[in-house]
Amino acid sequence: MRKSSAPGRADFLNTHQDYKGLPVVPAALNLRTYCWGEPSEEFRIKSLNLERMGEECEDCFEVRINSMEPRWFGNYFRGVVNVLLKRGYKIGGMRVTIDSQVPVGSGLSSSAALEVAFLKLLDSTYGLGLDKREIAELAFEAETREVGVPCGRLDQYGCSFGGIIKLECRPPFHVEELPRRDLIFAVVDSGIRHSTAEIHPVRQREINDGLRILAQRVKGIGTEYNTVKWEELNEEEIAPFLEELPPKPRMRILFTLRQQQLTELGLRLLRGERIPEEEIDKLLGPGARKLKEMELLGEVMNQQHALLRDLYEVSLPQLERLREACLEAGALGVKLSGAGMGGSLIALVESEEIGKKVVEEAKGEGARDGWVSGIGEGVREEK
Repeated sequence: MRKSSAPGRADFLNTHQDYKGLPVVPAALNLRTYCWGEPSEEFRIKSLNLERMGEECEDCFEVRINSMEPRWFGNYFRGVVNVLLKRGYKIGGMRVTIDSQVPVGSGLSSSAALEVAFLKLLDSTYGLGLDKREIAELAFEAETREVGVPCGRLDQYGCSFGGIIKLECRPPFHVEELPRRDLIFAVVDSGIRHSTAEIHPVRQREINDGLRILAQRVKGIGTEYNTVKWEELNEEEIAPFLEELPPKPRMRILFTLRQQQLTELGLRLLRGERIPEEEIDKLLGPGARKLKEMELLGEVMNQQHALLRDLYEVSLPQLERLREACLEAGALGVKLSGAGMGGSLIALVESEEIGKKVVEEAKGEGARDGWVSGIGEGVREEK
């Protein structure tokens, strides 16, 4: 019997940017998904979470390329097996049991944690020799090409590498493992369920609508959200042309530019770099230079959430009430984690004690659940 696990992840900085080729900064949580099992002639998968919920919890399929079933939990396992077989890996079947601490549909990457942990289990059982990067890429391919979810690489890399990383979302997908391991988050599950597949394509189409108009005025800008070199665009230089766009495409493009600018500031803080005071005031507002380092990180989160709410329109009134409760309870910064329209909020706190208070206040405002988490390890084989 072998056992593996992978962490859920907080969508820390640059939410909704990975599918545009921009860098993202996930932070692994202590909430983990566990898989254990032994070799078998076929695959028999059982989810203890679904069993406890009284839902269909078992899937069975052969060691071959398998079809997907509509809205079926087994698709994630079938997708992983399909990818491995198509890539020429030699595997047999397994009897697998799953038990996850990562709530489904909460914006904490439950599906990626599942795929990554399952890949590690197959890797250790059949000696595939996969490293963390290979596991992340295989999980990404399974979710996008097999299961059909149009996501970026944020989730799979965050769950595989663990810690806090900067992931470059253009080939060769460089990973920078950031030194900060002392951050503490209060994670609040709103209980509002959402589907990434219902959010990403709409925002991507809106950006493309704007880019097609903008390309007529800005030479070489590109007309697809994932081909534009966003880092080279200057908002001030293209501002006159942005005014010509319909409201929603203009908002989505402004979001992309401003979110990236805030993320670059956050990365410098996470690396411990010295930042000129006037630059801090320019990016975060007058007087921000007086804030301490952790407070600055919290303010970066707050401003990124404001962009998600106002320019990307992926928040909801209930999420805003929960966020306000977290801030009143002492959180330094609070933002959406994941696609939005539900899911979870992550709150940066100075101590576990404050984190517990934040969770309790959020529950009192209607949150389904909450946890206090440090920075988690990446995918691993359990003893």
